[in-house]
Amino acid sequence: MRVLGELFEVVEAETPFGGQAVSFEARGSVWLRVEGRRRRERAEAGRLGVVEVATAEARTDPRLVEGRLIRFGGADWKIAQVDVEADRPGRSELQLERVR
Repeated sequence: MRVLGELFEVVEAETPFGGQAVSFEARGSVWLRVEGRRRRERAEAGRLGVVEVATAEARTDPRLVEGRLIRFGGADWKIAQVDVEADRPGRSELQLERVR
């Protein structure tokens, strides 16, 4: 299934009162071919969380870097890993994560 996703840069800044402000700067759009989604459990700081992971394929693009956010299907997915495919020039495989 191909979907059009919006690409965002997550920007964190400290507020004058010592807090943390998070904003999202748009970086454009990207076409993705999303493959199987699966869930896994992750333990962090003494609590158990569910993480949904997916694999996606996209054209190689310098804007696709780890840590950025892709929004599609009403959900925000973090790019966990980007692999440029040697056997398919011009294509990249993305590992996406979504904390639930």
